[in-house]
Amino acid sequence: MAIEIKAPAFPESVADGTIATWHKQVGEAVKRDELLVDIETDKVVMEVMAPADGVITQIIKAAGDTVLSQELLGLFEEGATASAPAAAPEKATVQTAASAAAPMGPATRKLVAELGLGASQITGSGKGGRVTKEDVVQHTQATPPAATPVPASSPQVISAPLPLGDRVERRVPMTRLRARIAERLLEAKQSTAMLTTFNEVNMAPVMALRKQYAEKFEKTHGVRLGFMSFFVKAAVEALRRYPGVNASLDGTDVVYHGYQDIGVAVSSDKGLVVPILRNTESMSLAEIETKVGEYGKKARDGKLTIEEMTGGTFSISNGGVFGSLLSTPILNPPQTAILGMHKIQDRPMAVNGQVVILPMMYLALSYDHRLIDGKEAVSFLVAIKEMVEDPTRMLLEI
Repeated sequence: MAIEIKAPAFPESVADGTIATWHKQVGEAVKRDELLVDIETDKVVMEVMAPADGVITQIIKAAGDTVLSQELLGLFEEGATASAPAAAPEKATVQTAASAAAPMGPATRKLVAELGLGASQITGSGKGGRVTKEDVVQHTQATPPAATPVPASSPQVISAPLPLGDRVERRVPMTRLRARIAERLLEAKQSTAMLTTFNEVNMAPVMALRKQYAEKFEKTHGVRLGFMSFFVKAAVEALRRYPGVNASLDGTDVVYHGYQDIGVAVSSDKGLVVPILRNTESMSLAEIETKVGEYGKKARDGKLTIEEMTGGTFSISNGGVFGSLLSTPILNPPQTAILGMHKIQDRPMAVNGQVVILPMMYLALSYDHRLIDGKEAVSFLVAIKEMVEDPTRMLLEI
């Protein structure tokens, strides 16, 4: 029985998407719920799964094509068995040619298509002559490709290393997600009166607390005790004291939120995304760490939903995990403030007239000066500092 393969129903905030990758080709056997195609929008990558066991009989929308909500992508024959690949649209010839020439997995086939290589030229080292990703990389190093643009059917960034000593260039189109990130960052810089205030925090008390209870915490809650949960809890209390930092701007109106939905910036291969912790005022440290861990895995797997990244009243970004000592985080409109965490570094500090080596972290608060005054921003950041340096304050709410 023939079944239509359609794009998912897009949310109202998503106008269209782009076919990123076909993981299965015409004539290839597919199992029910196996991934068929990725559709990249300006917010998330959406997956289309196989409706049943069978075979793809036709690909109508090739990689690089723009698709609308519920638009027809291809045709699927339920119960059919695999056969020789049938003719596909011209735009998909790079993919189908690569898959027909030599046995290889989907990831390898995708890499071959991205590099514009002829699969028959690559010697496979795998079982039965199967071509692996390592074979492709070694082939590119042995035979440097010409400086030609990547085909329009491949919107993904090429990860294969460029040969040393050769003046090779590769041109790839910006992904929709990266283009949207660029647009949002530029909009934030141009449409807000953004300023940043800095402070530093002694991390010794939190580090001592983690060391004392880390093993028992993980055994009890099944998750490691990190630093992010302490900063989220400190932010919740500080946002209660300074509601303007938790507000949003809507035209000439100020929207004050009676809840704290905190966005936590997470890095993925496709770019920075900011999933939202809902109602953090009622979350425990363990719940925060668990949710942040789930979001991190989803971001790496490209499985974050639009709903999980929509909203938020305040954001936290931790550049310290990458070694950043100090930076200026950019606002995430319509939010009016964002907290930047950084690398913990031992530094000599003057304490009671004595020089003491302490694990210090620089903090940065970027804020929209149209709504938040300098006094309020500085006071907010000092409140964060005081609570992290004395974690019992968060428990006692003092």
